Amino acid sequence: MSDAGAMPLWVPNEARIANAEVTRFIEWLSGRQSLASADYQGLLHWSIETPDAFWEALVERYQIPIMNRSAVTDGAAMPATRWYPDASLNYMDQVYQNAERSGPAIIAIDDAGHKTEVTWQQMREQAAALAETLRAQGVRPGDRVVAYLPNISEAIIAFHAVARIGAVWSICAPDLGVTGVLDRFAQIEPKCLIACDGYRYGGRDFARDEALTALLDGLPTVEHCVVVPILERPEISARIPVTTWDAATSCRVDSPIENVAFSHPLWIVYSSGTTGKPKAIVHSHGGVVLEHVKQVRLQLDLKPGERFAWFSSTAWMMWNFNIAGLLAGVTVCIIDGHPGKPDLSRLWQIVDALGIHFFGAGAAYFDACRQAGLQPGQTFALETLSAMGSTGSPLSPDGFRWIYDSVKTDIYLSSISGGTDFASACVGGAPTLPVYSGEIACRTLGCAVDAYDGDANALIDEVGELVITKPMPSMPIMFWGDTENRRYKDSYFSMYPGVWQHGDWIAFNERGGAVIYGRSDATINRQGIRMGTADIYQVVEAEPEVVDSLIVDLEYLGKHSYLPLFVVLQTGVSLSDDLIARIKVGIRDQLSPRHVPDDIFVVDDVPRTFSGKKMEIPVRRILLGQTAVADINRDTMSNPESIDWFVRFAAQRRDNDGT
Repeated sequence: MSDAGAMPLWVPNEARIANAEVTRFIEWLSGRQSLASADYQGLLHWSIETPDAFWEALVERYQIPIMNRSAVTDGAAMPATRWYPDASLNYMDQVYQNAERSGPAIIAIDDAGHKTEVTWQQMREQAAALAETLRAQGVRPGDRVVAYLPNISEAIIAFHAVARIGAVWSICAPDLGVTGVLDRFAQIEPKCLIACDGYRYGGRDFARDEALTALLDGLPTVEHCVVVPILERPEISARIPVTTWDAATSCRVDSPIENVAFSHPLWIVYSSGTTGKPKAIVHSHGGVVLEHVKQVRLQLDLKPGERFAWFSSTAWMMWNFNIAGLLAGVTVCIIDGHPGKPDLSRLWQIVDALGIHFFGAGAAYFDACRQAGLQPGQTFALETLSAMGSTGSPLSPDGFRWIYDSVKTDIYLSSISGGTDFASACVGGAPTLPVYSGEIACRTLGCAVDAYDGDANALIDEVGELVITKPMPSMPIMFWGDTENRRYKDSYFSMYPGVWQHGDWIAFNERGGAVIYGRSDATINRQGIRMGTADIYQVVEAEPEVVDSLIVDLEYLGKHSYLPLFVVLQTGVSLSDDLIARIKVGIRDQLSPRHVPDDIFVVDDVPRTFSGKKMEIPVRRILLGQTAVADINRDTMSNPESIDWFVRFAAQRRDNDGT
């Protein structure tokens, strides 16, 4: 990927560099530390080589209220590293440093375009009231409180209430089917459920009262339920007490904020592997605060009082990332509903109307706008918009150029990549660095990221496994229920002992820029929402005609995401329109509309190893042209002839694509 002579799409001017928060951070550091050079690359090198000094400087600069802090880490190697082992911090302590600010903390736009503003004081009062209600219902530190809510202000307030108590938060979006939700929530044995009776998307109402009843039946540990009546559905029939949102937030008692250990669990998010239940990933109060303050202030360059929107659903980690703006006194703008209804200009109209300073979305949205011929910069004034972000999948060079040609010529574009696993980005943008077409600008501060070959050699200008060689504060403290950390270690540390293997293909160039080339594992990433193949197999193979199945995500740089499903059918059964419809409806209703396959094909057999594992990664690499059939070790297969069908399919696909 060497392009040493490439010309940047954008170069920050002197004023932008001087006013960037990362420049001010370097200036503040200059009298305290010795940096290799007084620019981003010098700061990056120092942050990686002396991580304890970097994170402690971040705490001091932004007055993060960590109590009783001494050592930054305990010195243990990954994955056993403990951050600020003797200290305490509640996530809400950092949020409430900004509670006396005037103006809105949250601006929410619903599917119909209605705007709701919540002031900092209102946000605090409602969270305190809900926390008091939850305490009265018996919720205590460490208990799990789960939510089934869309991207509305109540979801943020509910999270704040749970964090105040020191309970553990987890959320699923209401378009996720009951089976998918239970696969996640049942693992963590929640004590309380906060849910909606329905949601609106693309101008349509979707009732969830029946789903809510099914969830309560499937979660026997839930003792209380709080309902947000979005659709004003009839009263929920449940085996437990049900409280309305208004009643749960009616009192005006400023309930205390629980003082918890720095490493106390904050929330549980879910990222699926290829077998078994989705992984229940636990992040800590302190680790998230450190990482998100760094991202919001130094990488995104947001300043108190500015407005920040990253279009997301509550199913995506970017929801957690968007609300991190509140940690830095930033107004978070949340947008619910369909991004393309009534048309794709909807989000741009909102950005313009709300005066948003930083707007982020999935690369797929920007690509759709480009293909539709949108010219937001001509249609809207976009006067306040000074920065944009892209993630979820690689943003193609055409996507980069479209933003500078059709949105704004003078804009800081931060293409980022990281993930649910550590709730942040490890590579991204810096406001003082140039932007090159198709390229992520840099490693983020404090992140020791490399591309490794199979022998753990760092690569330049070659595609390798994305690895992280030193601890990050927001790395998981555990997987819920993984008592001996076996699944955690197998997920990230089995390929390179002591080194985090992330599951992405990446290449770095000499200047530190990077390109992501999709997933190196079999996890399906559709529009930024990850789903394990095991979830899909459970639905597909429940159909009586289906004997076996295999699904792969053919996402690759510069190409459309394509999700084919391959099925083995009972003898004498054909792939009828009815079976196709049942499979697609089953995945849509039980799991997620985003993971409905684009096409379904019949195969004679699914390639498997001798141990019986489906060979998803080798098949995916063959179909992407990354692996030649000669590189497949047939001796490890129980049915080596089965791979030939996929080799022929890959050749036909290349011929049809003209590549």
